[in-house]
Amino acid sequence: MTDKKNIRVVGAVIVNDDDEILCAQRPEGKNLALKWEFPGGKIEKGETETEALVRELDEEMECRIDVLDKITTTVYEYDFGIVELTTYYAKILSGKIKLLEHVDMKWMSREHIGALDWAPADIPAIELIQNYKGAIR
Repeated sequence: MTDKKNIRVVGAVIVNDDDEILCAQRPEGKNLALKWEFPGGKIEKGETETEALVRELDEEMECRIDVLDKITTTVYEYDFGIVELTTYYAKILSGKIKLLEHVDMKWMSREHIGALDWAPADIPAIELIQNYKGAIR
């Protein structure tokens, strides 16, 4: 039995016109320091997953996104809590990405995103992204 906090979060797998994926690096001094992740964040009370994702990307990167197909939901137990991460494909509608929350970002091809040091909860989504052959909508 665990007393750990359950944390529901969403992540945006942002795809550009060259079919590259946006990878964002977490800052030092926070949980999972310098690990790579899909940008996003906690779902607030009363928000849907897609509403949370749109809000988080506006707050963290000052860009508006269109949330597309759901990829997966994974649950991972960290020392600080149990994270339930739901990832969605997304496209940028407007705004130039600003790193307000992250220390670095890279656009990488699907084949190469697994080379980064990812937060463990993101890894199942990476495997699905690398094997996805359909159109993103």
